[in-house]
Amino acid sequence: MKVSTVKYLSRLLAELAVLLALYLLGCQIAAWLAWPIPGGVIGMALLLLGFAFGWVKPAALQMGAGLLMAEMLLFFIPALMSLLDYGALLRDDGWRILLVIAASTLMVMLVTAFTVELAVRLRRSHEA
Repeated sequence: MKVSTVKYLSRLLAELAVLLALYLLGCQIAAWLAWPIPGGVIGMALLLLGFAFGWVKPAALQMGAGLLMAEMLLFFIPALMSLLDYGALLRDDGWRILLVIAASTLMVMLVTAFTVELAVRLRRSHEA
């Protein structure tokens, strides 16, 4: 194996280990505090705090996050397979479920767009 391949794989594994550790820490915090918030969300909040305070640079986790994003479909297959158990629910209320999914997706996109716009305006006003 080439040295560059070993370096790449070791860095990728280290980045994935950091992301996994943040996820597990978030799960542990959710269990300790008995919060109804999923551990993954708490882990992402911890990662955001790490970015905000400069403890972690986004480029330091770019390869690991890129791999997870590229393989994201694999994470949804178990959820999609479980839909087979709820065929009657989908037949009766499927349109309502799709309406909620579409509305919530639109809301997330709008809030994200407005947040990015606000952040860009704030950054420009501080730079001027």
